Amino acid sequence: MVVFAGDMNGHVGSSNVGYDGTQGSFGYGSRNADGSRILEFADGLNLVISNTLFTKQEAKLVTYVAGPVISTIDYIMVRQEDKAKVRNVKAISSEECVPKHKLLVMDMWFKATKSGVRISRPTGRPNRTYREVVREDCQAHKLNKEDAIDHCKWRKVIKDVR
Repeated sequence: MVVFAGDMNGHVGSSNVGYDGTQGSFGYGSRNADGSRILEFADGLNLVISNTLFTKQEAKLVTYVAGPVISTIDYIMVRQEDKAKVRNVKAISSEECVPKHKLLVMDMWFKATKSGVRISRPTGRPNRTYREVVREDCQAHKLNKEDAIDHCKWRKVIKDVR
């Protein structure tokens, strides 16, 4: 999975003429020279601009607001073959992640596959209690109790993800 996202400082516009596979038909505004360069970049790397794939209200499409100037200059791009995994892309108008830029969020769908590795599930009482693990982490990493609890939670999350 390749995701290319950021502030591109160009307007790709709502017209996808010449870039049918790279851009959807639900952009914002009109294309400028920098927008054409963004489209050429995406086309050359076989990427699709996910922001333009879904019809949205203006508030969920605009990513940059500076006084009277509103536009879409932040984009999320994925590979053409991953386009079907993208379920939604929207700007959160109430969240300003950096000055004048709205937070851009992409929802994706992944199919979980079953690997050939059999995972054994622990049964019975664990060898160590949670309290013992926290105490050992405190001693090993010289952490206070709250930091050790957070450390244990993150280790569990990382283990579950792997």
